[in-house]
Amino acid sequence: MSLSIAFDNSYARLPARFYERVRPEVAPSPGLLLLNTTLAGELGLDAEALASAEGVAMLSGAAIPAGAEPIALAYAGHQFGHFVPALGDGRAVLLGEVIAPDGRRLDLQLKGSGRTAFSRRGDGKAAVGPVLREYLVSEAMAAYGIPTTRSLAAVATGETVLRERPLPGAVLTRVAASHVRVGTFQYFAHRSDEDGVRRLADYVIERLYPDLAEADAPYAALFERVVRRQAQLVALWLSVGFVHGVMNTDNMAISGETIDYGPCAFLDAYDPGMVLSSIDRQGRYAYGRQPQIAQWNLARFGECLLPLLSDDRDSAVQMVVERLSGFAHEFETAYFGRFLEKLGIADERPGDRELLTGLFSLMQMGRADFTLTFRRLADLVDPKADTEAFLSLFGGNAGLEPWLRTWRERLTADGRAPAEIATAMRAINPAIIPRNHQVEKALDAIIDGNDGAVYLRLLQAVTRPFEERPEDADLALPPRPEERVAATFCGT
Repeated sequence: MSLSIAFDNSYARLPARFYERVRPEVAPSPGLLLLNTTLAGELGLDAEALASAEGVAMLSGAAIPAGAEPIALAYAGHQFGHFVPALGDGRAVLLGEVIAPDGRRLDLQLKGSGRTAFSRRGDGKAAVGPVLREYLVSEAMAAYGIPTTRSLAAVATGETVLRERPLPGAVLTRVAASHVRVGTFQYFAHRSDEDGVRRLADYVIERLYPDLAEADAPYAALFERVVRRQAQLVALWLSVGFVHGVMNTDNMAISGETIDYGPCAFLDAYDPGMVLSSIDRQGRYAYGRQPQIAQWNLARFGECLLPLLSDDRDSAVQMVVERLSGFAHEFETAYFGRFLEKLGIADERPGDRELLTGLFSLMQMGRADFTLTFRRLADLVDPKADTEAFLSLFGGNAGLEPWLRTWRERLTADGRAPAEIATAMRAINPAIIPRNHQVEKALDAIIDGNDGAVYLRLLQAVTRPFEERPEDADLALPPRPEERVAATFCGT
């Protein structure tokens, strides 16, 4: 058994101004916390070799495997609406790229492996809490079928990092279709480096969207494709009550994957204005504002592409405006399509959207739990079913009975058997989400008590989210008042 990874590092072949070559810092005493053996198999990697001393050394940054070309990527970004011209991978190192057995090219990145040229005043390290949070939430998102970066491994470094208090350090091995962000384009556009923007756009087309190479206007087609991907992604976020928490342009991946799970959270009670991120003091990235922010970020991406679209700036702006205007249609199509499926409606008819928005009004009025509302609706497809448990989510709101009658009549119009509808609903409405209080409880058990059993139980549950198991019934429940999480933290 030996660790062998067939790297093929296309980003490292771009000009030197796109990145800094850097070696991860050596972890003093690396120890494996988690290894995603299923993902390792999907990548064509030997899980047993990754779990060996040699593999753990690589996953911690203590050893560089043959063929790797570690680099830190340069990028800029709008952070909470304010432009920062130089950000970059301040605590992450791209080891290299692998070609999976299914032909996908995927980045292997170490997150928390030490200082780079982009660290500014930071130490480049990560604490174990944010590493395990990202591992758990990203794998839950993958289980929901939502495009996301993945987590291959979490490794303890054996050193202490200083945050609000001393904490054990760790490194996350992140897997992504690409780490190119809107902010990567902004880095070159801000410097009036048109050649850099063009090279980056050509690279993205070749790597992520090769079918666009033959388009009449490939850069316009690239913008249109990214608009569509992001609209669909945010609709999927909303469908599971996910709040990213820090939708800066440097956290929007051109691949259309969810990236960077810092102060992320999930809705308990339905509230479009819900904000938990401790650094989002103005509510810019509230649950219900995420579509508008995504469109705003995409406008910044379009600005970067203007010189590539036309020599005439007015014509280029018009091309961006026309394609960006398609965001609303793409989002609404994906959003209502997904939510109507959650209601058991297979084919949209007039009045269906009003049926959904009527439920949201009742949910907000009664502070009903988002996840349990949609999950328990599947139990009520049969008109003879007892509604007591469902009504209790809304505080016994009498306005629900007329809504339920209308909903059941609508389902009858589709002509499907109730059992078929209920099965389809349970396949799209998760029973288990990474509830904020359960995540915090699991992380506290590891950090304060060196007890990983609570975390492992939660991880197993959220990565099988559509199964309803009696032994996990407590993980499906919303928090009691004293358990509610008031704020989530980035961890940098």
